[in-house]
Amino acid sequence: MKKRLYKSKQDKKLCGVCGGIANYFGIDPTLVRLAWVVLVLGVGTGVLAYIVAALIMPDEPDYEDKT
Repeated sequence: MKKRLYKSKQDKKLCGVCGGIANYFGIDPTLVRLAWVVLVLGVGTGVLAYIVAALIMPDEPDYEDKT
């Protein structure tokens, strides 16, 4: 099965971008959120990167069994 990057539905604070990235890489979402804060405060591109990711990343599909 192919691994895909989705916005998280379960672990979301704003749009689910950080939770989705954390799920994709198998790391703690708090670490991803801290990295976004560093990008926002340090470099200044974190807000733009988050907005772009929120627009581009698809929502996590529902895996309900419909049999």
